Amino acid sequence: MQFNIPTCLTLFRVVLIPYFVLAFYLPFHWAPFVTALIFVVAAVTDWFDGFLARRWKQTTRFGAFLDPVADKVMVAIALVLVAEYFHAWWITLPAATMIAREIIISALREWMAEIGKRSSVAVSWIGKVKTTAQMFSLFALLWRPDATVVGIGVVALYIAAVLTFWSMFQYLSAARGDLLDS
Repeated sequence: MQFNIPTCLTLFRVVLIPYFVLAFYLPFHWAPFVTALIFVVAAVTDWFDGFLARRWKQTTRFGAFLDPVADKVMVAIALVLVAEYFHAWWITLPAATMIAREIIISALREWMAEIGKRSSVAVSWIGKVKTTAQMFSLFALLWRPDATVVGIGVVALYIAAVLTFWSMFQYLSAARGDLLDS
């Protein structure tokens, strides 16, 4: 396995996960800010490691595997923590929807790769906008300094949920012929 800066950034993101969870449960008034800050650092390293890997031509198989895993685990944990904090159906429902979508699309991509058609379920621009809205909403809902930020976070969470469905149906539609073929 070849270690390079992009791969180290991805590994750093994985190492941040337990600290992220621990920060969420700290009994201090500044804990939400630290939790949100760790989340932002993870999001920035996610963008940065991909940028550097492509720019420096340092993509590796290990990095290609670990990067989406680190992203999905961090986001799923953030969604669970936000749902636990608010303890309300109107937060839990979009959070559960987003986690379910990630599982469905990951399984679809794996299956399409097995039949040699992985490129037909490549990431679309809607998926990228969904991720941006999702990251913003999670930052706001993890930090929650006041009601205005929480309100903006909830609106962004619902925008991300709508885009979650839209992108999932796009991917399923692209794979429809292969999924329904006997």
